[in-house]
Amino acid sequence: MFRGIAGVVFALVGAVWIAQGTGALKGSFMTGEGQWTVIGVVTAAIGVALLGWAWHGRSGMGGTS
Repeated sequence: MFRGIAGVVFALVGAVWIAQGTGALKGSFMTGEGQWTVIGVVTAAIGVALLGWAWHGRSGMGGTS
């Protein structure tokens, strides 16, 4: 459950940083700074990986192989 929650948080924060880095979301010192786009992509990818890990762990519980 923790991995799923952390995955959602990382993915959402990454999406915001991507939007700020590309200039789509204004009002921050990060606006228009390309490094925040890259940081956002990495953060979002970590979030998606955590979600995948949480989903895979959940589907394997209690089942027969």
